[in-house]
Amino acid sequence: MMVVLFSLTTPTGIAIGMGVSKVYNENSPKALVVEGIFNSLSAGILIYMSLVYLLGVDFMNPIMQSNVKLLLGSYLSLDLGAASMSLLAKWS
Repeated sequence: MMVVLFSLTTPTGIAIGMGVSKVYNENSPKALVVEGIFNSLSAGILIYMSLVYLLGVDFMNPIMQSNVKLLLGSYLSLDLGAASMSLLAKWS
């Protein structure tokens, strides 16, 4: 059942996109608000997945927990990486 539903999502999304493209005005305020909401939801999901499922496993590792130097280095690297990405987002 899940395979059938999964395989139907792409053609259904294409059909909906073709139907909406006829009446869609990309410069209308309503379209800009909807696009902003969807972009923020997508970004939130990506941030959640990266922090909880990817970094959480690494930082809760017993080897990482027992080595303070490694833990501090990892936190510093994470903060520097986040700051670098923020700077890139502001710059572009």
